[in-house]
Amino acid sequence: MAGRLSFVPKFGEWDNRDPARSRLGRTSPPPRNLYRDLIRSVAVSGGQYIRHPIHAGSSYSPSGASNSHFYPSNNSDCSSCSASGAARADFCAHDHELTKIARRMVGDGYARRMVNAFDSGGPDRAALETWFLELDVDWVLQISEENYDLRQQLQDKAASSSLQELVERWIRAVTVIAVSVTELVVTVDDETPTVARFGRASMAKMLVFVDAIIPALKEEKLQALVDMYMCVRSASYRFTPLLISSEAQTILNEIGASLSREVIRLREAIFSTMEEVRTLVEDDDLWAIEIPRGRGEVHRNTRFMVDCIMSMVKAGGSTRTSAQSHDDANFGGLVADSVNYLKDLLLRKSKICSAPSLRYLFLLNNYYLVAQLSERWPGDHWGLAPECTKFMDSYLDVSWGHVLSHIPKTGFMDSCCLDVSCGCVWFCIPKTGIHGSRQNRKQTSSLAKFESAFHKTYQAQKFWKVQDPQLRDALRRAIAGRVVEGYRYYLQKHPALENQVSSRGSSPDVLNQMLGELFEG
Repeated sequence: MAGRLSFVPKFGEWDNRDPARSRLGRTSPPPRNLYRDLIRSVAVSGGQYIRHPIHAGSSYSPSGASNSHFYPSNNSDCSSCSASGAARADFCAHDHELTKIARRMVGDGYARRMVNAFDSGGPDRAALETWFLELDVDWVLQISEENYDLRQQLQDKAASSSLQELVERWIRAVTVIAVSVTELVVTVDDETPTVARFGRASMAKMLVFVDAIIPALKEEKLQALVDMYMCVRSASYRFTPLLISSEAQTILNEIGASLSREVIRLREAIFSTMEEVRTLVEDDDLWAIEIPRGRGEVHRNTRFMVDCIMSMVKAGGSTRTSAQSHDDANFGGLVADSVNYLKDLLLRKSKICSAPSLRYLFLLNNYYLVAQLSERWPGDHWGLAPECTKFMDSYLDVSWGHVLSHIPKTGFMDSCCLDVSCGCVWFCIPKTGIHGSRQNRKQTSSLAKFESAFHKTYQAQKFWKVQDPQLRDALRRAIAGRVVEGYRYYLQKHPALENQVSSRGSSPDVLNQMLGELFEG
């Protein structure tokens, strides 16, 4: 950022007068477009705003991410704790960049020139036009407090600007205003009331946008509200008591109070929007259409809901002071309630699956994604949440239990335990019994049934889908542990049969290779 700011002219470079001789920068008006490009270059949003699949089209995926956006890697997790930490880091990054620009505007004398223009006695709007143009929000002055139809009002002047872009431009401007006013007010001595009045007029015009944007937002509403909430809450924190005149402090207190009111308004809008999201997802016809046609993958509505919940985590994780811990508690409760709601919804919607095997795979995939919001595994450890383990076990029972049942059983059993990623898989393998041609024929017939059942299940599920590579690998190893290793153990006890199956291309190694092709979709 220092490099990008270096080209900006300093105070004396646009005015030959000695700045020390001018109180509050009472000199010629400053030039335009010195800082606007710098302000525009600061990214304040992590990606495209969240949109419901019905609006986003059939290719919906989490905002600004690939399909595996919420799945943890070996060296990271996507729990609510890490997500809130990442959100706080992202917010602090753009807040820091904008703070540096605002301080440069103060240090260069630009902000003082803006206050001078405002204090010259002309109309407030005319005085603010140059200031807002430099902040890239001159269009805010076009918003009438009586007319909140922002989409219609800006149709001609900002047709090329999405509402997401307008929100981002507004966030940058609010941050720069808050920083520049609170920085300048402690450097101008007896002129602090003038600076404070300038800040009040600027922020009052900016906050009209909040009333205008809330009804204008539609499917992208939630993320925009969260971004605005974080911005306004951060700005309100800056207007804490300062060592300035009582008149100026009173005005700054008014600004802080107005920002606090908007924080409450935005928080209420966020909570209300989450209720709308639940209704939208609950009643969506996509469930009934796509689940029967699907392959057990994560449903688009699940991804949409997880995106929304992640926005709540982001909002709650942006707290900067202990005084705002109540907000954290509110958002924490909303996150927990939303996660529980989504889990219950998935259980109900999974009943649309006609096949139990597909239903349990659907639940495993979708619950695994949801679990990343609340489960943590320190370091490189990877594991499954208890609910996911339950669904994996149920899937194994209904899909592959009958396959192993075709291996002949006798009255003498060995117990065998194999450690796979989801836990220990127990199965029983028969010991060698009384040998004879009749028994050998029976064993050969049973193994043929085993092979047939294995291939039939494999063909039926070959194109089912498990998006997450770690979960996919764990599921393959669980099937191998329960079915193939049991098969291998039995063949080791019957060498003659082992030679037969090898000649037919049905050896355990071949079956393991086949399992490696499952769940790619």
